[in-house]
Amino acid sequence: MTATTALTAQNTLDVYGVHLTPPEFVEKQIDACIDDIGVDVVKIGMLASIETVEVVAKALQRHDVQLSVVDPVMLATSGAQLLPQNAVRTLREKLIPLTTILTPNLPEATLLLQDAGRHMKDPESVADVIEIAKAIQSLGSKYVLLKGGHLPLTREGVISYNEADKHIVVDVLYGNGQQVVFETDYLKSKNTHGTGCSLASAIASNLANGLDIIQAVQAASWYVEAGIKTSKDLGKGNGPINHFHSTYKLPFAPGRFVEYLLNRMDVQDVWREHTQHEFVNRLADGSLPLEAFKYYLIQDYLYLVQFARANALAAYKAKHIEDITMSAEIVTHINKEMALHIEYCKEYGLSKRDIEHHPESQGRKSQLLIGSTYLLQAQLAPHTQGGLRFDAMLQIRITNAVVDKICPRHWPI
Repeated sequence: MTATTALTAQNTLDVYGVHLTPPEFVEKQIDACIDDIGVDVVKIGMLASIETVEVVAKALQRHDVQLSVVDPVMLATSGAQLLPQNAVRTLREKLIPLTTILTPNLPEATLLLQDAGRHMKDPESVADVIEIAKAIQSLGSKYVLLKGGHLPLTREGVISYNEADKHIVVDVLYGNGQQVVFETDYLKSKNTHGTGCSLASAIASNLANGLDIIQAVQAASWYVEAGIKTSKDLGKGNGPINHFHSTYKLPFAPGRFVEYLLNRMDVQDVWREHTQHEFVNRLADGSLPLEAFKYYLIQDYLYLVQFARANALAAYKAKHIEDITMSAEIVTHINKEMALHIEYCKEYGLSKRDIEHHPESQGRKSQLLIGSTYLLQAQLAPHTQGGLRFDAMLQIRITNAVVDKICPRHWPI
């Protein structure tokens, strides 16, 4: 449901005119939507006038709106002023204190702070962006998401002065005792028209779907990132992002399968079980007995033998030479890895002969998972794309299963 506050005459090059909806009619639109169907989250964008800002602020209070996402649209991508200067104060004083999450970019944040009589130095690092986010949040919103797309940074998190050093951009979420920095790759693209509006709308949609504030922002950030990556050139200026990238076949933004997987509630417990296993923690803090680590090295090598056999079986089962070649190449890579493994084991007094004559762990969990590898690789052999990534995920799972058997049963840790 939408309450239209203004019409614009614009294209990818510029905004040529703004036609304001009469504020009293904006009020009628809002009331008509909320009185009938109701809302879970309100997303607010371009307001364009003092009177409209006041109408919207009063409507939020009148309808007791609990969740709101405010994108303080002041400047278009082309640079055009979309909110009159005299309306900035009204927005700051009357609307921001009612806001759940405010989503300004750096130029908009500067305008808001200047209006409040606060001067911040031009940001040159992630730390500077965080300080600006804190200053903006102090204006009254519960959270602020300060968007750093206008400030490409180096890998070290400092301002980049040449194109070759532009590697990352950061958005900073601050509020309610939380501070989260969301880092994404810097994307050199002219198709960024409407990114702020899309991000705020995605956050609102995610909140309405029950995600918490951090999850909502992260998923929205990935949505916009993928929208830029998959955009097509349109027009002569700044084209739009691709809003439909996630409607094709997949329930996640392109390139974000792992993050999607790890955010699933049915995966998180299993993931924690493996990544926070006692073996891993004690290996990290240096308290793992040496003999337990040596046992792990032996079992890891023996696992690689079985992993190579599984890929050899996949080659045998494959029907096309391309898939046979792929599996054969994997075996070759495993062989190289095993050679490196043997060299590493020598540092702990373990020879290849010692390892190969050592009993292989027969933990039930390990057997089941390794047996699953044989079956899955044989089934996946015809599916070249994604096979390597899936194999790697299986390897991690199986190795951790072996670790799960070594630590408690064989060595007191």
